[in-house]
Amino acid sequence: MSIQSFNIQVSDELLDDLKYRLEHVRWPDQLEGSAWERGTDLDYLQSLLSYWREQFDWRAQETELNRFSQFRCNVDGIDIHFVHERGNGPGAIPIILTHGWPDSYIRYQKIIPLLTDPAHHGGDPEDSFDVIVPSLPGFGFSGHPKHSGVNNHYVSELWAKLMTEKLGYNKFAAAGGDIGSGVTRYLALNHPELLIGIHLTDIGIIRNLMTSQDNEELSEEELQYKKSAPLWISNEGGYMSIQSTKPQTLAYGLSDSPVGLAAWIIEKFRAWSDCNGDLQQSFSKDELLTNIMIYWVTNTIGSSARIYYENTHSLPPMGRIDVPTGMALFPADILLPPKEWAMRNLNITRFTTMPSGGHFTAMEEPEFLAEEIRAFFRPYRTKNKR
Repeated sequence: MSIQSFNIQVSDELLDDLKYRLEHVRWPDQLEGSAWERGTDLDYLQSLLSYWREQFDWRAQETELNRFSQFRCNVDGIDIHFVHERGNGPGAIPIILTHGWPDSYIRYQKIIPLLTDPAHHGGDPEDSFDVIVPSLPGFGFSGHPKHSGVNNHYVSELWAKLMTEKLGYNKFAAAGGDIGSGVTRYLALNHPELLIGIHLTDIGIIRNLMTSQDNEELSEEELQYKKSAPLWISNEGGYMSIQSTKPQTLAYGLSDSPVGLAAWIIEKFRAWSDCNGDLQQSFSKDELLTNIMIYWVTNTIGSSARIYYENTHSLPPMGRIDVPTGMALFPADILLPPKEWAMRNLNITRFTTMPSGGHFTAMEEPEFLAEEIRAFFRPYRTKNKR
């Protein structure tokens, strides 16, 4: 399939079905005083549902998303949806931004204009980028993989072909967080000749550090990580356990209930963001519901969860990355990596601790992240980009 223009056009029938489901919810009870400690709070979710049913305007959000130049093309048998916005400055360099779970490509909605047209947002036009934001396979408007093995490494190979064979770039930049961090690192590991540099906001759970027996060789920060990571997994990693082992079982309930889907996703946005327990400090209800709607209207909660299974069962080991790497750590993100570990395993040329923000970096603090990305790639810019 050649590259084809794409617009989001959700059918009225699907929206009518959603309206019916939102009007016929069977609610569970909740222990008095438990609030969020045992999962998504009932009062909050009922309030969000009321807004979803009575005030949220999907068509307005659909129109806003369709302002971006969107496309689909087939790469190795999988239809990939992506945004491709051209830079508005001299010598714009291409950058591919990869999202994670449970967000979607709209993780980067706010940051796209800041990178494509920095001059209109307080920046230097010399720092402009051509921005490519794909939806991961099995997420949103990309196709559902029909075979196993579609893990972070596999996706990185799709991205290499998308950028070179489909879009014609010889060298490009890459950035990402969550799953997007893993995809970006495999891209740099296996195709360093294609990368100008990579930028990361996390490096996932460092399992080899957790299991290391050489405590005397670890820094104090690494020893603290080794203690805190298992505790975080025990308290917060239930979603990861089920999605890594039995994602199909989970899919039946979440694909059938929009409220169940919202509860599964919302809990993570609250726990992983810099919102101090109040979601509206970091996200509007429209933002949260638009992200949930992308999962609902495409029926991709099940297919998106499968990447956890694939990463657990078929992901090849990661080696040292020599491509120039920038890292920006947001203080409320989960399991911040020790700097010493990052320096040993990646070619870190810029390491920044940001003033605020959490896991959903580009949604929470788009201006901070955009400026950090511009600053990191500034020394690596060249005149011949394609």
